[in-house]
Amino acid sequence: MSATEDLTGSNRHALRIEIAVVLAVTFGLSAYTAILDLVEAILLNLAKQTVALNPRLSPFDLINLGLNLARVAQLVAWGCLGLYLLWRSGIGLARIGLGRIRLRPDVLGGIGLAALIGLPGLGLYIAARALGMSVAVEPSTQEHSWWHIPVLILLAFANGWAEEVIVVGYLLTRLQQLRVHPIVALVATSLLRGAYHLYQGWGAGLGNLAMGLVFGYTWRRTGRLWPLVIAHGVIDTVAFVGYALLASHLGWLK
Repeated sequence: MSATEDLTGSNRHALRIEIAVVLAVTFGLSAYTAILDLVEAILLNLAKQTVALNPRLSPFDLINLGLNLARVAQLVAWGCLGLYLLWRSGIGLARIGLGRIRLRPDVLGGIGLAALIGLPGLGLYIAARALGMSVAVEPSTQEHSWWHIPVLILLAFANGWAEEVIVVGYLLTRLQQLRVHPIVALVATSLLRGAYHLYQGWGAGLGNLAMGLVFGYTWRRTGRLWPLVIAHGVIDTVAFVGYALLASHLGWLK
């Protein structure tokens, strides 16, 4: 079953069930919990709340390492689940833009896309904090250890892998198969991206909605998913590692 093949009624029903299950396991569930977190933060005074994106998961260093690696593995598995389901229906990696990685369109394109999204995103966060529309975000509260920085980088690119494969490559492909209007599909996936970031406040929700629109449009224009994965990984790496290294000098961001 290709991305453009007409589906029978039973196939459409099966595809809708598949999408619902994938979202229930991955970012649909994340959106649900993020909305509840936002409601709780509002009730407790949103501007005075703090959220850590990468909190310490255990007081024991090696257990903390193991739990963080489990988070990486879970995110990688989410992306692989989407790819496997597409592959089972006859859609290979190259069809969604994950063929052989190339320097110019993928790596350099991803870095450029990261700059395009990352800098305005920081400005939006600062503005949202000033307006009381965002919690204080701490990218990492883990203590420094020998594995700290490498694992933060792994988490950054695992986030990029999971989100871009599922929300862009998988979901937009499936919605295309269901003959959902391209604009409706792009807006819906962008709203999903914004929703599962709402635990950080309204600013993060709006910023990630905009990011979803840009990323989805870029994927449709270029047919390449690698630049999105790389851009997302670079943005999160700068946030996670930069904060870890410069936390004592970034009080103005809180």
